[in-house]
Amino acid sequence: MRIGVFGGTFDPPHVGHLILAADARDALNLDRLIFVPASSQPLKADAPAVASPRDRLEMVRLVVADDANYQVDEAEIGREGLSYTVDTLEHLSTRYPDAQLFLLLGQDALQSFGKWKNTERIRQLATLAVMQRPGHKGYRADTTVEGAITVSTRRVDVSSTEIRERLRAGKSIKGFVPESVERFIDARGLYR
Repeated sequence: MRIGVFGGTFDPPHVGHLILAADARDALNLDRLIFVPASSQPLKADAPAVASPRDRLEMVRLVVADDANYQVDEAEIGREGLSYTVDTLEHLSTRYPDAQLFLLLGQDALQSFGKWKNTERIRQLATLAVMQRPGHKGYRADTTVEGAITVSTRRVDVSSTEIRERLRAGKSIKGFVPESVERFIDARGLYR
């Protein structure tokens, strides 16, 4: 079994995340793609998530609810505290002992990879799949981590930051997130 692991803050999750997931699933011939919302990312301690871990987990569940190829793992939310990729990959490799894991990384994450906890173990547990969007800020045609593979994705100019800014400004986010996530954000009064 081939499993993609897509971690992140997802604050909030949006259509760009879904397109990236679909591109990765197709390019890597994945049997399953697991979204893993982070509780608190160590390298983003100076910019913590706006929504609570539980709210972000629920939004990711809403995003993937309609697709049997996707699932959500709440290991990092359940552990609380700082979220380390190596711990999540250990958890998933135990849960799926016969699976080949692919860790999906954006170009920005690849550039900070050397600062991650136990990078050698991460590379033992999973193949690094660098999601590259030609024309996107920070795009580089090369990978700098040995053994990483590149996956070309479509360019989607939407970000969680932009969505939060639009909501603070009272603007619509229709089309940026699935309707179920938009309703959840409205009901909870998030990002206002």
